[in-house]
Amino acid sequence: NLFIKIMKKYVFLLFLFIADYGVYSAPDSTALTVTSPLNKAKLTKAILLESGFYLGGMSYLNFVWYKDSKPVPFHLYNDSEGYLQVDKFGHLFGSYLESYIGYSMLRNAGVKKNKALLYGATMGIILQTPIEVFDGYYEGWGFSWSDMLANTAGSALIIGQELLFNQQLIRYKFSFNRSPYADQANGYLGHDALESLFYDYNGHTYWFSGNLNHLLPKSTLPSWVNVAVGYGANGMFGEFSNLSSYRGVSIPPTERYRQYFLSLDIDWSKIPTKSKFMKAVFEGLNFIKIPFPTLEYNSLGQFKGHWLYF
Repeated sequence: NLFIKIMKKYVFLLFLFIADYGVYSAPDSTALTVTSPLNKAKLTKAILLESGFYLGGMSYLNFVWYKDSKPVPFHLYNDSEGYLQVDKFGHLFGSYLESYIGYSMLRNAGVKKNKALLYGATMGIILQTPIEVFDGYYEGWGFSWSDMLANTAGSALIIGQELLFNQQLIRYKFSFNRSPYADQANGYLGHDALESLFYDYNGHTYWFSGNLNHLLPKSTLPSWVNVAVGYGANGMFGEFSNLSSYRGVSIPPTERYRQYFLSLDIDWSKIPTKSKFMKAVFEGLNFIKIPFPTLEYNSLGQFKGHWLYF
């Protein structure tokens, strides 16, 4: 049925979130806003986890990702217009996710807020910067200042909200649905759903989700009801312009256009539970935009309604 199909699209991402949070046990609903005694065991786990993730990521880049790329002198690459900026929203999401995990891990271990912001909420920049530097030394890639700006914005979204509001009023979320363009691209946009998650930017949508009780002067709605605005793009068979063919197969001409969305959402942190496992599930879900009825306006001048958009 439709529900099963929807959940299959999210199970891979949700598993990663649960595994990451489950290593150190998910924080309770007040973990980021109260000061608890320093827990050296949790702090050690947090440091080891982040260090292992960093070293593993750098090893993967060095021995796998760039294995078939030719080393060249350091150079820049201006991709600020690529994929109608969907790629930049993706960089922001990756940095936001890493920064949130780094910050919440330290707070959950009892690290004071300012130190947790300094050493944890900057993880997005710390983890993403070496990737950009490595890109600058390989052919076909290049150091991108626009990527760096997006990476910085991801960490800043965590830090700024904690300093201004002492909480995350706005959640940054992601949703993906393999686009119909993928079947027309002869593998250029991925051969299956997992490959397309990384190659099919047409299927990416990024959301800013805010709690309605904070946005409305008087609200009787449940505390977990959010409203979300999203951004995506469609018709893309290439970074800056569309390919006419790929590996000998013609690609139909398609107009590239931007999409803007308005939808409802759920703030899972507002749903109480005493189960550590469910806390981990809810933390993971808070990075994923759940399907809801959605309004769309696009740069072709069209208004559309979707009964369920994901």
